[in-house]
Amino acid sequence: MAQETTQEPPSAPTAPARALLPFILPAVVVGVAASLVFVGVSTAAERLQRLLWGPLPDALGVGRWSAPWLFIMLPVTGIAVGLVVWKVPGHAGPDPATLSLHAPVLPPAVLPGLVLATALMLAGGPSLGPENPIIAANVGLTAWLGARLMPRTPDTLWPVLAESATIGALFGTPVAAALVISEAMAGRPMRGRLWDNVFAPLTAGACGAMTTTLVAHPTFDLGLPPMGHPRAGDLLAALVIAPVAAALGMCAVYAFPHVHAAFRRLRHPMLMLPAGGVVLAGLGVLGGPLTLFKGLSEIGELARDPQDWSAGGLTTMAVVKLAALLVAASCGFRGGRIFPAVFVGSAVGLAAHALVPAVHPSLGVATGVLGMLLAITRQGWVSLFTAAVLVASPAVLALLCIASLPAWLLVTGRPQMQLREDGTPVR
Repeated sequence: MAQETTQEPPSAPTAPARALLPFILPAVVVGVAASLVFVGVSTAAERLQRLLWGPLPDALGVGRWSAPWLFIMLPVTGIAVGLVVWKVPGHAGPDPATLSLHAPVLPPAVLPGLVLATALMLAGGPSLGPENPIIAANVGLTAWLGARLMPRTPDTLWPVLAESATIGALFGTPVAAALVISEAMAGRPMRGRLWDNVFAPLTAGACGAMTTTLVAHPTFDLGLPPMGHPRAGDLLAALVIAPVAAALGMCAVYAFPHVHAAFRRLRHPMLMLPAGGVVLAGLGVLGGPLTLFKGLSEIGELARDPQDWSAGGLTTMAVVKLAALLVAASCGFRGGRIFPAVFVGSAVGLAAHALVPAVHPSLGVATGVLGMLLAITRQGWVSLFTAAVLVASPAVLALLCIASLPAWLLVTGRPQMQLREDGTPVR
């Protein structure tokens, strides 16, 4: 009787070094350039923000965070961005409600207006971050220059390098870029080994992250007390907080197409954006100044002394900030949703700590951010990574992985916070 033999399927061949070396220089150049674009736009917006929310209201004799100034600044920001969307060539890109973190390649004529609208938004106070439009600007610029300077290079390489470089610059580490790119590759046919495919994007992300670190010195660590050895109560808290945060985020996701449609009925950016500014001003009065802007520095204020905030006050800020994110993303402001969602998740986690002091604040923040980001972005790796780096506590990693399971079951297969051209949600 013949002996049966089994053969293992051949593994994907590893690319030789000579096939990868030509990508190093383009990846380095793209990484540095993408970081400088991000830092330049962010720095300009921060300087304008300090002027608009400091010396200017002081000179006018108006309180910086008073209701009158909010009802001046937010609608005026809507008017300024509306003028860019209306009059500047390219109209600051497509409807931001239809875009995700993976940006399309936009024509060069669109990019100046997109960058200008983003800087005005960041300075004026709407609750959006810089990530989506900066990624789109870097992708468009890199694809345009790459096709002209290195025409023999595959066109598909440039968007991946620009996206990786910008994500590395945004988070100050190439790990986030590698995770996003590997997650995107999971659903696509891939030639060769995974590490060969992420070699050039990882190089670009590392150079983008290092450039930002050297120039701007960013940090995501909130300085919360580190966790000790996890206990059974910590596991229970993680399994509760992450799904609760995800459920809260899904409320905004389900409301998104309806709020977007309401603003679209105004039909013109000079009506939609100022109207959104008025609503955002009212939310700012209700939630306080910490619920304005992208939310990254405001998270630090929340976490500086968690005992100063009541559970009710933190819950109010979380709900108001989520509503502000929903309105800003619906009425046409150009911006991303990761950083404001991180603020909402942090407020949810600190509210859990204020309500049940046995919940460690680091665990509360990490699991709250995890659940909120899973609902808003559907980026599993980025959600885990962001939640982990905020607290810099290795003990929380296993709890985050466990907490992500019920939170993911809550959000998977359901509408996303992204719309098609006809206004229906992407699933």
